Parts: sequence; C-alpha cells; structure tokens
Amino acid sequence: MSDRIVVGVDLGGTNVRAAVFNEDGTQLGKSFSQSSNAIEGTAAVVKAIANVITEALQTAQAAPCAIGIAVPGHIDDERGVVIWSPNFGFYDDGVFIAWSEVPLRDAILAETGLTCPIRLGNDANLAALGEYRFGVGQNRAKCLVMLTVGTGIGGGVVLGPGSVSGKSEGPLLLVGGNGGGGELGHMVIHADGLDCSAGSYGAIEGHCQRDSIVERALHRLRRGRTSILPDLVDGDLGELSPQILFDAAEKGDELAIQVWREIGGYLGIGIANCINIFAPDVVAIGGQIAKAGKWLLEPARESARDAAIPSLFRDARIVQAERIEDAGLLGGAALALS
Repeated sequence: MSDRIVVGVDLGGTNVRAAVFNEDGTQLGKSFSQSSNAIEGTAAVVKAIANVITEALQTAQAAPCAIGIAVPGHIDDERGVVIWSPNFGFYDDGVFIAWSEVPLRDAILAETGLTCPIRLGNDANLAALGEYRFGVGQNRAKCLVMLTVGTGIGGGVVLGPGSVSGKSEGPLLLVGGNGGGGELGHMVIHADGLDCSAGSYGAIEGHCQRDSIVERALHRLRRGRTSILPDLVDGDLGELSPQILFDAAEKGDELAIQVWREIGGYLGIGIANCINIFAPDVVAIGGQIAKAGKWLLEPARESARDAAIPSLFRDARIVQAERIEDAGLLGGAALALS
C-alpha cells in the first residue's frame, strides 16, 4: 500500500462528498456526504466542505499529503480561487449572486486547520483525470477525452506524454490559458440550433442534455405517437426522464429508441470533432445518462465514424466511463496525487 494518502472532494450544487484514497485509488474508510449549502453563502459552503473532510479523515485514521476538490465552474488552481461558479452564491433582494473570485482554498484551510496542500479543479476536467488514472484510461492511455452527459454536458482532455511534441512528464490535464478550458460540451455542432446554459446556440449541451432528451420524447407524444412511455409514468409526463426512456428502449419502444438515436447522433458529431482535434485513443462517455449504454453509444459511434478522419477514428475507442458514480471523488484524488 502506498504511503501517499489523499482526500478527494466532490462539491456539487446539492451535496458535497469526501473520501480518503491511497495512490492506487483504493478508498480508505467510508465516504461522507451532506448538503453543500450551495445558496446559503460562502461560509456555509466552506463549513460543509470542512465537515466532510474531517469526517472522512477521522474514519480513515490517516493524515493526508494533499486534498483535491472538484468544483463546477471556472477555477484558478494556482491561486486557489473559484473565478466563477453558477451553482453557488446567495440571494440579495430576490436576485441570485453567483460566486465570483471566491478564495476557496484559503477559506477551507482556515476552517479545518489543516496544513497540507489543497488543489482545486473543474469537476468535469477532474472527472476526466480520475477516469484516466483509475478508470478506462488505466493510467496509460495516450490521450483520453471525456464527455459527461447529464443535466449539462461537461468535458475534459488528458494527454499522455507520448501525445505531445516536446518534453513532458506524466499525464497532462488540459485546462487552457486561463484555467477555464476543456468545456467540450459547449462545442457548437449545429449553428443556430438549440440554446444551452452558456447562452450559445447549437452546442452539444443544447442538443444532448437531460432536458433536451426529455423534450424530444414529449414532442413526439404531443403529435400522437404510440409509445409505452405514458404507462411507465402512470400518465404523469412530468415524471418522464432519461431513465424512463432507457427502460422503454429496453422494452423495444420505437419512440424511445428513436430519441436515443437522435441524441447519440448529435453526441457523435461532437465526439468526431474531439477525435479530429485531439486524436484520442480513448473517448469516455460519463455522467448518469451514459448509463443508457448501447442506446446512446451505438448511434454515437456511427455518427462519429461518418464525421471523423478515418485514420483517427480507427484508433479511438468510444466507451462508457467506468467510474460514473465516484467520478468527482476520484478526480479530486487524482489531482491531489498529481
């Protein structure tokens, strides 16, 4: 067992989780979770983070060499600052004021009394790093590109030393010039297409996020298409979800299968762009919606094949991520170990 012990923290808009890991990704003790207090102000969020870190360390009975925290938003790891995050903040006279230039690292150090280094990273970027080190990348992929499909679409790129020209050591997480790069979900795949949370039109996120999947099914139902979907939600179409669409596809429902075919087709265009730009040997599809498996991945592969440069597509494996449930925790741990 490695002597290097780290804490991985997954800070989300609903909950914050923490667990202790050793260098091979083995979890030590239990993970802990509580409400992240996302809209109750910075002090409340910091208190929640400190609580789960403290509990995880007490259970594991270990002293960490570093802590890595996955945070949604634009992160400056060097300064330990969250430049912007839409998920956290407070209400002022009914107006939500999102985090801007929040010195999260120093606040956590002050709250916990710890002295070890604390690293911060974008949650989707770190999911890619965790998947590279502890998942399908097996810590040896030449280049791994990851897309996380859920309420929104995140992304990350990890480059092995052999995929860059010039001197490099270890896997390199692409963060861009100002630390905010790797936003693959906002790659435009259909100019003037559907809008998304970033205010752009035609991005992967606008076409493949959770709400877009559900709306495509609802549109067909409104037009009188026959489907078992209403029966699966007892007539309450407000309960329709990607999980229900997966269940329907598994039962052979043509409407559900058609929706997945369309979503996979759009996702495949984005994958093809990533293949053409980064020439990855692994494309990992993560996030809860990746659990749709073949219904999403098979049309995505077909679409990517049609748009990618053939010699680059040939060397790219498009697969479901292995560490969907603990992507944030392991991403934080991978960052702490880097």
